[in-house]
Amino acid sequence: MKTRMVLISLALILTVEITALCLFAAQDTDGTQDAVMVNEAVRSVEADWMRMENHKNITSLDYVVLDGRGDVLFQTKPGLSESINRAVSNRDTILDIAPQGEAAGKIIIYNDSGQKLRAQKQKVIIGLVLALFIQCAICGTYVIYLQRAVVHPFHGLKSFAQRVAGGNLDIPLEMDKKNIFGAFTESFDIMRSELKKARIAEAKANASKKELVAKLSHDIKTPVASIKAASEVGAALTDNEKIRENYMGIIRKADQINALITNLFTATLEELNRLTVVPEDMESRELKTLLKNADYLQQAELPDIPDAVLFADQLRLQQVFDNLFANSYKYAGTKIQVTIHEAHNHLAVSVEDYGGGVSKEELPLLKEKFKRGSNAKHIEGAGLGLYLSQRFMKEMRGELVVENGDQGLKVTVIIALSGVI
Repeated sequence: MKTRMVLISLALILTVEITALCLFAAQDTDGTQDAVMVNEAVRSVEADWMRMENHKNITSLDYVVLDGRGDVLFQTKPGLSESINRAVSNRDTILDIAPQGEAAGKIIIYNDSGQKLRAQKQKVIIGLVLALFIQCAICGTYVIYLQRAVVHPFHGLKSFAQRVAGGNLDIPLEMDKKNIFGAFTESFDIMRSELKKARIAEAKANASKKELVAKLSHDIKTPVASIKAASEVGAALTDNEKIRENYMGIIRKADQINALITNLFTATLEELNRLTVVPEDMESRELKTLLKNADYLQQAELPDIPDAVLFADQLRLQQVFDNLFANSYKYAGTKIQVTIHEAHNHLAVSVEDYGGGVSKEELPLLKEKFKRGSNAKHIEGAGLGLYLSQRFMKEMRGELVVENGDQGLKVTVIIALSGVI
């Protein structure tokens, strides 16, 4: 609303200025002259009438002196009116020269009020045009300011909201505390940080629950297996049909208890499978934006990307790259090498750090749920990033390959090309 009022005010000011400019430019000239100077000029000419060749102008007026036949006897400067008709059209003052009481000639006093007014108009017009230019510059500067201080931060906030909605809480929100939305965007990043803490706490709770369920299931399954085994032996040894049926009932209940324990063990992990993946066609050049967004610390130099049409979910693919770069930031803290090459049915994007990689024993476990390397003991995380990334890529007909490269851990995101089954 404030921006609209500013723009409306500027528009009204411009309208008033243009109106004033038009009205001033249309004003008529004022033909009045100084009567005292006019009288002095007439008296000096009458005094020198008989020797006009020696006449000198004692006033600041410009004039022409004509004899009775209309010939010029004297003029203060060239270009003045030398005829009565021209003097009338210029609104010059025309008076008789009567040195002996009778008209002997004419004096035409140049009317310069129009020239002065035109000069004044020109100055006013230049001033108004300059004012208009300054106001246009102010408007342009204000628009640029709004673009940088309002529009750009909100575009960043939109992208940030999409990431948070997709479950990515690792990438901080870029903000400039100097602009008017600095504190506003900072509060959103604080929200992201708190959500991340809550997500980590939830993941730890889930992991603890998983361990508890696994322990309980093991502890429960052991006596249940013993009960089932004893019942099977009893059913095999008894000759009484009723007793055998009782044993078989115990065996069925033991199997039921075992199935319930198994379901309880897997129930805590089912929520991970509710993340939807909707792949569609996307241009490969959009990868550059995704990689730039993921590499918010600017640790990598992005290579040229081959032109291709990919089959991917842009939001989930952004999460994959976010996870890879976030892992590299946390566990390696080095520069990142990104390579991209195209095969006949896919586009491979490799992200490798210089952290030395992980042991061969730990490498196959990195894509499993809640599995983390030995170097992650004191670094917060849930051990789900690569697991989810692998699942996302499979849903997009792609693959996630984790291996030790020449310098460190190397993760290759294999993205299917559109039309490839």
